[in-house]
Amino acid sequence: MKLAFSTLGVPGLPVPDVVRLAAAHGYHGVELRAHPEEPVHPGLTAAERADVAAAFKSLGIEILGLAGYARVAAPGDDAPVLAEIRELVDLARDLGAPFVRVFPGGDADQDPGESDATAARRLGTAAEHAADVGVRILLETHDSHRTGADVIRILGPVGHRQVGALWDVMHTWLGGEQPADTYAALSPYLGYVQVKDIASAEDSTPLPLGAGALPLAECVELLSRRGWDGWLCWEYEKRWYEGVTPLPDLLTAGREHLARLLNDSA
Repeated sequence: MKLAFSTLGVPGLPVPDVVRLAAAHGYHGVELRAHPEEPVHPGLTAAERADVAAAFKSLGIEILGLAGYARVAAPGDDAPVLAEIRELVDLARDLGAPFVRVFPGGDADQDPGESDATAARRLGTAAEHAADVGVRILLETHDSHRTGADVIRILGPVGHRQVGALWDVMHTWLGGEQPADTYAALSPYLGYVQVKDIASAEDSTPLPLGAGALPLAECVELLSRRGWDGWLCWEYEKRWYEGVTPLPDLLTAGREHLARLLNDSA
């Protein structure tokens, strides 16, 4: 498996510095948070996009994907959601990134079946353009659909190879789903896996990998045993918890922890 980290852990850091961090600490790639407050977002010009791609290529670091914020199950018209996804997909194409992350974002007051159908319809439509440009859209286990069982209700009806799943191990754990059940549901669709650690279900303050309660060892062992060889991406949520230890101070220890888990599961 290859290792990456998310720029959610280094909010606002310029792209050249992000690339140097990845190279210095032994990571293979980076997941870029695609948001207007970050250096990388759909508003970049063609020249700026070329500069981002060149910065990563210069040190041999891959752009794993773009973490977007489109909410595919949200109530309302399809057009704005589809436009947001298309912008993300086009940005990923220009940067050479294989994946775009989207959220479910269903409304608690909405009928679950309606939310599922809305998300499946939008993803099915967005998949056609994604296929044309060689980018895969991944629905994250998050918010209204935090378990693999939830996400499969959407992905099953979509039935398109350009739409898959992003397994966030925190959200499936908070949803009470066992890693083996998550993998069984998502394995035909799995793009990559986000790892992290927190103290408890009541305290989601980000911790160094291995210092909290999440079943990281179980997840890595499961993936290894099943022969899965994709990406593990550390999503350290520094953006939402400004007082925690800076991610650069933790990157080497985090990579070493994941390497130990991989070695132990071999």
